[in-house]
Amino acid sequence: MSLAPAPETLADLRVDGARLWQSLMDLAAIGGTEKGGVCRLALTELDRQGRDLFVRWVREAGCEVRVDAIGNIFARRAGRNNDLPAIMTGSHIDTQPTGGKFDGNYGVLAGLEVLRTLNDENIQTEAPLELAVWTNEEGSRFVPVMMGSGVYAGAFTLEHALSQEDRESVSVQDALTAIGYDGKTAVPPSNPNEVGAYFEAHIEQGPVLEAADTVIGVVTGALGQRWYDVVLTGVEAHAGPTPMPLRRDALLAASELVLAVNQIALAHAPDARGTVGWMDVFPNSRNVIPGRVRLTVDLRAADDVTLSAMDAALRAAVQAAAGNRGVKADVEQVVYFAPQPFAPALVQSVRDGARALSLSAMDVVSGAGHDAVYVARVAPTAMIFVPCKDGISHNEIEDARPDHLEAGCNVLLRAMLAQAGIA
Repeated sequence: MSLAPAPETLADLRVDGARLWQSLMDLAAIGGTEKGGVCRLALTELDRQGRDLFVRWVREAGCEVRVDAIGNIFARRAGRNNDLPAIMTGSHIDTQPTGGKFDGNYGVLAGLEVLRTLNDENIQTEAPLELAVWTNEEGSRFVPVMMGSGVYAGAFTLEHALSQEDRESVSVQDALTAIGYDGKTAVPPSNPNEVGAYFEAHIEQGPVLEAADTVIGVVTGALGQRWYDVVLTGVEAHAGPTPMPLRRDALLAASELVLAVNQIALAHAPDARGTVGWMDVFPNSRNVIPGRVRLTVDLRAADDVTLSAMDAALRAAVQAAAGNRGVKADVEQVVYFAPQPFAPALVQSVRDGARALSLSAMDVVSGAGHDAVYVARVAPTAMIFVPCKDGISHNEIEDARPDHLEAGCNVLLRAMLAQAGIA
C-alpha cells in the first residue's frame, strides 16, 4: 500500500544538481574516450572500477550492499518498517564501445543522489529504498541484452546467462569471477514480492522531448519488438550478358522489401517503427547480379495487436518482393519482446511529480529496451525520461543539460517518496 508523505515535507525538497553532475563526470572518467564518450564494456576491468566506485559511494551513504549470482548490485537504505517491499530505482553502468556519459549511468546516479538528499535532510522513509545496478544491459560484450534484469525477472535462466561467451570465448561466469562480482544472493529472488515499486530515470535516447521543448517524459510503456533474419536467394549472373527481364536479382527484391518495411511502420503511426539495419550481399562484386541477400528487420509497436498486424504485413511483403523478382525467400523471427505497459499508478506519480515542480511534461512510449521492461514483469514499474541533445545516444557525443538531469532526479525523488512514505 502506498504511504503518501506529508505535502509540507516535500514542498522545498530538492536534490543537489551540481553533485549529481559531478558524480556523472567522475564515473565517466572510468573508460573515458578522446571524443568525450565512455567505453566501459560489461564485466571488464573498467566495469569493475566503475562498480567499485559505485559501491564505495553507496556505502558512504550508509547503504547495505549485496550482489546476486548474475552480478546485479543492490544498495539498500533501511526504512522504518523493513518488512515492507522495497521501493527500488536503478539502471546500468556498462556502455557501448562508443558510448556516452549518460545512457544508464544517469539512472544509477540519479538514484544515488536521491539517497544522498534524504541523508542530507535526515528523512527516514517508511519502506526501505533500494538502488540497483543491472549487469550487461547493453549486450555489447555478451548476449542477451538486459541480461541482469532478465535473469532477475525470470525471462531466461541463470545457467543460460552464465554460460554465454564473448568473442574471445570468455564466459559470463568467468568474467564475473575475474572482477570479483560473482555474488551469492539468489537470482531470481526467492521472494517475488520483495519490490513494491521500481522507477528508472533515463535520457530519452530520441528527439521527441527536445523537439517538443519538454523537460519530462512520462513513460507509459515500452514498444514491443519483433526481430527477423531474412534470406533472399536468386541467381548470380554476369551483369553484361544477362537481359534485365531475365534476371533473378536478390538485391532488387531486398530493395523492395526495405521500402515495404518503411511503409508498414508508417501505416501504423505514430508509435510503430520499422528498420532494416543490416544487409549482406553475395557475391558483392561490381559486375555480378546479386544472387543472395541476407538482411535484418526490426519491427516495433505499442500493442500486440498492431505488432501482429505488422508481422503479417511483413511476411506478405517478403513473398511479394520474392515473387516479383523470381527469388526464394526465407523469414525467421529471432526475437520477440511483448509490448510492456507500465503501472498506471506509478506513471501517475511521475506526472504528479512533474506538475508539483512546475515542469513541462508529456506522455511518451519508450522505443528502446530498458531494464525496466523486464523488471515490470515482477514489480509495478515506471520510467522518467529527460531530453538528450539532438536525440543522440549510443554515441560518444551523447549529451544532456545539467538542469534537465536535475529536474528528472527531482521527479524521481518525489515519485519514490510517494511510494515509500516518510516515517
